[in-house]
Amino acid sequence: MNNDSQKIVLQPQDKILAKTLLKIIPRSIMPNHFTILRFFLILPIVWMINIEQYLYGVIIFIVAAFTDAIDGALARTRNQITEWGQIYDPVADKLLIGSTAFLIISKYLNFYLAIIIIFIEILIIVNGGWRKANGHPVQANIWGKIKMHLQVYGVSLLFIFLLTNASVLIAVCWSIFILAIILAIISFFTYSL
Repeated sequence: MNNDSQKIVLQPQDKILAKTLLKIIPRSIMPNHFTILRFFLILPIVWMINIEQYLYGVIIFIVAAFTDAIDGALARTRNQITEWGQIYDPVADKLLIGSTAFLIISKYLNFYLAIIIIFIEILIIVNGGWRKANGHPVQANIWGKIKMHLQVYGVSLLFIFLLTNASVLIAVCWSIFILAIILAIISFFTYSL
């Protein structure tokens, strides 16, 4: 449970999910269960990319990404924020984005773009670990949340490109990932805000 004296700030999506989906999730299911589910969904996504089953890949990817919204909303609305969740929720996000970036962005957009995305994600994890080890608060900021949303949209659109061959999506994906990189850098330097 949340033992910190920090006030829990509900996000707009928390309020929407609390009035809809969270009502049907039993109290026995904890936010960390969704984080663990996200870890387990990474392997099937990687497999679907490798065997070029992009429809199933994008479906599983969207489900995995949505577990991030669910676990965050559950944690904040039910006051179930845990230290484990604060550490491993972002790690699950980074592995989800990093694995898809390595496999799909490097192959269909640009290898160096994928490396930059992965490198920045690693820096953010290292920075969070360093901050935690030195007694500083480790909490996602608005820039990191927007960056994660952009990365999810970018990867999803890249999957859709692979399904439809709509070449306009390539330019859209490039723009989304460049903006996500900029926001990741801002997030890195403003991590505790």
